Amino acid sequence: MGQTLNSISRMLPSAEFPAYTFTVGTETPHPFRDPRGHSFGQKRKASAPLDPERWADNRSFLLGIDYFNFGFYWEAHDEWDKLWRLTGADTTPGRFLKGLIKLAAAGVKVRECSIHGVRRHAASAGEVFADIAAESESDTYCGLIITNLQFAADRAAQLTYRTDMPVGRAVRVFPFTLIPEPTPFSKPV
Repeated sequence: MGQTLNSISRMLPSAEFPAYTFTVGTETPHPFRDPRGHSFGQKRKASAPLDPERWADNRSFLLGIDYFNFGFYWEAHDEWDKLWRLTGADTTPGRFLKGLIKLAAAGVKVRECSIHGVRRHAASAGEVFADIAAESESDTYCGLIITNLQFAADRAAQLTYRTDMPVGRAVRVFPFTLIPEPTPFSKPV
C-alpha cells in the first residue's frame, strides 16, 4: 500500500500489458470478440489449476496480479476467471480466486461509475476472504496475507472514487496493491 506505480514490482515482467483496458459501455472494443480488440485472435496460454503450494509457478495467477496492480481490472477479472474455472469453484483455491475476481470486478465497476456495483463486489470479496481466513491454517494464502485482503476489500467498499478517468487508459483506483511474499520473478517497473 502507498507505493507509486514506478515502484510496484511486476510478477511477470516479460508479459506485455494490453494496449488499453476494456470498459463496458465505452468505445473500447471488446478484447476477444471485436476484431479491433487487444486480444482478438490470440491463442490464450494454457494454465494449470491454482495450487496453493505452487502459486508462484502459476502464470495466470501472477498475470492477474500484474493486471490488477496496474489498473487493468477487466483483464485481471478475465485472467482469474479462466483460472477459477480450471481450479474448481467449490475448492478452497477456487473460492480464494472468486474473492480476487470480485475485487477485480469492483475495480471494473469503479471504471463504469457504478458505486453500487463497487460496494457490492468489494463487500462480497471481503466476505470470501473472511471465510478463507477462518478455514486457513496460515496467515497467508497463495503468498497474500488474508486479513490484508479482507481489510482492503472492506475498505474498497467504503471509498469514494473519481468519475473522470480517461477511457481505455489503465488507472489504479484502489489505494493498495497485491504483493505476494516471497515475490517471484519480480522486478520494479
